[in-house]
Amino acid sequence: MKDFAAIDFETANGSRSSVCSVGIVIVRDNEIVDRFYSLIRPTPNYYSHFTTRIHGLTREDTDSAPVFPDVWAQVADRLEGLPLVAHNRPFDESCLKAVFRTYQMDYPDYPFFCTLAASRRTLKLPCYQLHVVAAACGYDLANHHHALADAEACAAIALKLL
Repeated sequence: MKDFAAIDFETANGSRSSVCSVGIVIVRDNEIVDRFYSLIRPTPNYYSHFTTRIHGLTREDTDSAPVFPDVWAQVADRLEGLPLVAHNRPFDESCLKAVFRTYQMDYPDYPFFCTLAASRRTLKLPCYQLHVVAAACGYDLANHHHALADAEACAAIALKLL
């Protein structure tokens, strides 16, 4: 696969629709050609202690951020015709579908691929967390749980394994 978009969401709480940031890395002809990051005002708009501890974001960070439809309007054209790739596809795909449902948006039925599944099939590692797989693929993930950094790591893994 030489053309794709790696995507990563962070959520504010246990609800999959509570996306509070997104990172997207566009790859064409095996080269990163575009990056996108945005904070998002989540729905529902509250943060659990657990999620804040993971990614460091709080309600104060996103209260003035755009809502998901406004953010997606900035990237939808860039994603047209591209498959999406995520590390742990079931999570990111379910977040995307949930937030589309929440805002009653028509879901484009993106094809989705998973670097977690690919790494389990092809690599022998002690675990398959994003930072471990990224390191095995030669990528140093310095800012884990920042959506853009995670999307960049996912893109690096996809370029090696998919």
